[in-house]
Amino acid sequence: MPKRAADIIESGSIYWVIAGMIQCRQRILDLTPDQRPDGTPCAALILDPVIVPVEPRPVRPFQGWRYLKPDAAPADLRQGAGAEAELPTALRLALAELCLL
Repeated sequence: MPKRAADIIESGSIYWVIAGMIQCRQRILDLTPDQRPDGTPCAALILDPVIVPVEPRPVRPFQGWRYLKPDAAPADLRQGAGAEAELPTALRLALAELCLL
């Protein structure tokens, strides 16, 4: 179980890294003790089914938990909030990789 489980449940999200970019997030609703099929203990994440697109940001590969302070987390892309939110995902990612967004 994460040491900061209470903080995570209160206001945490899991940020999904896809193709080397943080692209979306899901709110973490709960963390419960669980175990893998081999009996090794682990934490089960209970996620909000709503996936929220965020401003794409490149990240290096990593394993395990990473805590993002609120001011370091990528901003949500608001639906209908300008041309950037209306771009197709592939184009938005290509422009972000070129540092044009």
